[in-house]
Amino acid sequence: MRSRHVWAAVILLATSAGAAALVDPAGPEDLAGQITSRMRATLERSDPGQHHHAGHQQLTGGDEKEPAVICGVRVYGYEPAEAGTLAEVRTVYGFHLCGVAEQRRPWDVAVKLAGPVILDMSTEPPGIRIVEATDDVRFVDRLRQMFPAKYAEQAQKEALTESEMTDLRRRYDDAAGL
Repeated sequence: MRSRHVWAAVILLATSAGAAALVDPAGPEDLAGQITSRMRATLERSDPGQHHHAGHQQLTGGDEKEPAVICGVRVYGYEPAEAGTLAEVRTVYGFHLCGVAEQRRPWDVAVKLAGPVILDMSTEPPGIRIVEATDDVRFVDRLRQMFPAKYAEQAQKEALTESEMTDLRRRYDDAAGL
């Protein structure tokens, strides 16, 4: 009788392990976590020039390996707001702070890209739009043009949390070999 209980427990554990294997262990299960992960991955895979930040210069020359872009992100919201899966999300509004991790270059002197960002999730890869001032339009006015009011208000007040910043710095230091 005791051996039947042991075998039942082994079968139950094996079934649970098989079901757990069907869930992607590298990715979060909740939609907010999936959106955050997708936003970070999209920005980190893009060329720094794709962030459309003024003043970005080519950082490598010749045969040198392109340095990694390491980003911290904060999602303010997404549309449609009633989306239940990542595939249903069309637009993501948030903030990004990215550092270009050149080898042995400390964070304090790294090239950084930061600001409110919009991801167009209807394309592959997602499109990236950065809020920037122009000669004719101030930054805050441009932000209000591009972001829905509730997210524009948030973008004027909030960037990365302390834990998001700590994670960004750790990942940057790893990538820069520090």
